[in-house]
Amino acid sequence: MTVVDPDHIEAQHREARRAVWFTRINKADAWFSVLGLAWVTPLLKAAAGDNPRGQMRELWRLLGVPVLSILVFLMLWATLAPRVVTSLGAIPGPVAVWEQAGELHADAIDKAAKAAVFQERLAVRNQRLIDAGRADEVRAIAFTGAPSYYDQIWTSIKTVFFGFLVASVVAIPLGIAAGLSPTANAALNPLIQIFKPVSPLAWLPIVTMVVSAVYATNDGLFSKSFLVSAITVTLCSLWPTLINTALGVASIDRDLISVSRVLKMGPYAKITKLVLPSALPLIFTGLRLSLGVGWMVLIAAEMLAQNPGLGKFVWDEFQNGSSQSLARIIVAVLTIGIIGFLLDRVMYALQSFFTFSANR
Repeated sequence: MTVVDPDHIEAQHREARRAVWFTRINKADAWFSVLGLAWVTPLLKAAAGDNPRGQMRELWRLLGVPVLSILVFLMLWATLAPRVVTSLGAIPGPVAVWEQAGELHADAIDKAAKAAVFQERLAVRNQRLIDAGRADEVRAIAFTGAPSYYDQIWTSIKTVFFGFLVASVVAIPLGIAAGLSPTANAALNPLIQIFKPVSPLAWLPIVTMVVSAVYATNDGLFSKSFLVSAITVTLCSLWPTLINTALGVASIDRDLISVSRVLKMGPYAKITKLVLPSALPLIFTGLRLSLGVGWMVLIAAEMLAQNPGLGKFVWDEFQNGSSQSLARIIVAVLTIGIIGFLLDRVMYALQSFFTFSANR
């Protein structure tokens, strides 16, 4: 008769639970990496008892070293900044920049409150007109106060996504054509090589004149400054997507193309069921590069086009020349960097969702 050892059964159950736990951690690790939280994985594994010492070393590499580098940077900044004196005073340190970030936040809250009061009074006025039988006099009046810092951030994000989407709509079909057809590639390649290196500062005057000639009024769906900035982003950001799409399509296994011929797949079926799935990893690489380029280009475009975004904020603070201007410009620089990182994470997440390639 076989004797069942309860301790042995319990040990087996513990091992099974640990195996399930580690499987879940490994699945979550991909998303932690997408979110920039890869350091959570070794922390969870150490808590589950998987080589705690080794996991702590990994945690130090993924979290400790970056945090330490940031602290060293802040210390050097705080130490060296006061020694550099400009026409607006000494370069502000981290404390002064943090204080100005708080000032901008408080100002944004104050402006939002004023806009809410304005809209409330406007609603009361319009209701009185309706009650008096004068509904034809009801007007939707926009609040004309200066935009807050958060409004300017939102304007920049809308502008870059508009330009990026237009660039993607143009670049992906052209890239597919260039990847599938040597003739199309020969036709597009000279244009890519000529226009890819052109600076946004060179495109901006041309775009401004064209938009001013075609878009005669400034009371349409988009303002002229918005269109000038967005089109400049489009012209500068479409090239990485176009090049990577063409490269991804051209690198498709020739055997797959032969199979499509055997199956007598039409052009649409061939592109949607064969070409795009195979080329998606490189297409997303191009999209990530394009979005990064577009975000960099946007700031310069907004400065000159006076689109009320972060670029105009930096330019206005530079022109203002107050004692707080330098600190506010540095706040904007840090904001631009953080948003650029978040935009890249968004594209990384989309790439992880739509592709199965490890090449991200």
